[in-house]
Amino acid sequence: MSETTLSSPARYRPLVFGVTRVELRGDDGGTQYLKADQPLGDYAARMTDRLLHWAQVAPERTFMARRIKHADGSSGDWRHISYAEALASARSIGQALLDRGLNAERPVAILSENDLEHALMALGCMYVGIPFCPVSPAYSTVSQDYDKLRHVLDTLTPGLVFASDAGRYGKAIAATVGPDVEVAINSVAAHAQLERAVTTFDQLVATKATAAVDAAMQATGPDTIVKFLFTSGSTKLPKAVINTQRMWCANQQQMRQSMPVLAQQPLVLIDWLPWNHTFGGNHNVGMTIYNGGTLYIDDGKPTPALMAETLRNLREIAPTVYFNVPTGFEAIAHAMKTDDALRKNLLSRVQMFFYAGAALAQPVWDSLHQTQEAEVGERIVMGTGLGMTESGPFGIFVTSPDVRAGDLGVPTPGLELKLVPVDGKIEVRYRGPNITPGYWRAPEATQESLDDEGFFCTGDAVAWIDKNNVHKGLKFDGRIAEDFKLGTGTFVSVGPLRAKIIAAGAPYVQDAVLTGINLKEVGALIFTTAACRTLSGLGPEASLKEVLESAPVQARFQKLLDDLASTATGSASRIARAHLMSDPPSIDKGEVTDKGSINQRAVLKHRDALVQALHDGSLPFTIQPQKDKQ
Repeated sequence: MSETTLSSPARYRPLVFGVTRVELRGDDGGTQYLKADQPLGDYAARMTDRLLHWAQVAPERTFMARRIKHADGSSGDWRHISYAEALASARSIGQALLDRGLNAERPVAILSENDLEHALMALGCMYVGIPFCPVSPAYSTVSQDYDKLRHVLDTLTPGLVFASDAGRYGKAIAATVGPDVEVAINSVAAHAQLERAVTTFDQLVATKATAAVDAAMQATGPDTIVKFLFTSGSTKLPKAVINTQRMWCANQQQMRQSMPVLAQQPLVLIDWLPWNHTFGGNHNVGMTIYNGGTLYIDDGKPTPALMAETLRNLREIAPTVYFNVPTGFEAIAHAMKTDDALRKNLLSRVQMFFYAGAALAQPVWDSLHQTQEAEVGERIVMGTGLGMTESGPFGIFVTSPDVRAGDLGVPTPGLELKLVPVDGKIEVRYRGPNITPGYWRAPEATQESLDDEGFFCTGDAVAWIDKNNVHKGLKFDGRIAEDFKLGTGTFVSVGPLRAKIIAAGAPYVQDAVLTGINLKEVGALIFTTAACRTLSGLGPEASLKEVLESAPVQARFQKLLDDLASTATGSASRIARAHLMSDPPSIDKGEVTDKGSINQRAVLKHRDALVQALHDGSLPFTIQPQKDKQ
């Protein structure tokens, strides 16, 4: 494997990049094909083999840990599960599932946040080849109609539904799970709460494993389905992405070759990313199992209510690599300016930061680097790339420390990219062993996702970082489906314009949705950050609506629109009107994923009346460039 450590004018903590050169073929004016200049190495036939390996060579090493939850809602010390304990529990749970005759047609649905029981249930399923599906907790705990949960269960037809908490999931179970489906709960009090017979997690894990368990494991192979992960869904209902052993293991080997740091020292993660999404459930949990790492479950999240828990954990657990979404890094960047303990512990041995899920504003990036240089005398590389649920998810990764917001990099070994001109942009398509074989029980959707050469059509647009040096790789250029035409026929390129708003509006802009389809001008619905509350000068009792309508905040965004207008080159790059959103994007409606990534199409669909009011001038607190008011 070719590995090169690249230097940079700024001093970075040393990090080896596994792929720095690519092979390109095709016509400059037409379709091109891009791949790494090295082959994909050998990889495990199934993730179970990696679990067995680590249980044998490092049986006492912690596989996962989570803080113990007390009855009053507080949390205490960490509860650890070793690799040996994880394997023993997986075999017992696997026996219990075999006893029930479960299979791909009657899999296991998991209604749970990230916790140790969830992890062990998943391992039990994987060990004996019974697919499982971690279902978005929001479908049960936020939704009022449970339509998406019903869709998931109807698609899966599970033979067993496991829920971590009867109180949180009981109402959803009562509304959607029929009496013919077994329910397992991690609570002895669940019988009374659910008013139905249930099995407890302790009963499952107490099942005595027999030779049938290991026979079932030996019968699994690369084509065995490990799990189903549902897409977030926008204007359509979510689809169940099939995740096979080959797909997961190949992707983990690809990650090791692109990011050699994963295998250079014992891996330690502290992570909140939800397991019903591919970033948390495939990328990070898979990374832990494949490399024999330790994952500390972070019960925090990048929200005002839960970020304090994440910061508490980061003061205590020093990760070797750290993953988060932009909102999380924004909060960490702000906290590290004044939190000595956080800076000291988080930066003590971390080799790489990595973000995904949405755009990371350059000012946040710069703030992190400034703090790192002041604390440890060097920067920590901020890794990023591109992938999706259907690609395992890892697909593209950067090639050097010199990364700017929007950079993606080059394909991981074994993955071939097809760069196809579409409507004035370049769509990137994937083909490789890490690509899903399709969508469960949706053959038409599967067929529609592939082109005539078998490449998966992502809908993501890319451009070259440097046309004169293809080895620097690609940068993000928005979504093909997001771009739209104004009434004049002018195309609006959503991705770059959205990124421009976020960068220019830092640190007050979290994300933006562009409006104006078939209209005469571009508008923007702007989702703000917590920094607006400080800017407003209002106290904590003020509502977000009051904060956003305050004079200081309105004035700051007036300046933003004026500045953007002064650099616009035409109607397609000019924000003519904007509104600050006090109603956050809804997970339940598919407007945002659990990772925090905005879904432009879903927001426009569900807020059509607001968009119309923005453009017809009837929406209060609409901000326009000063020149438009004269």
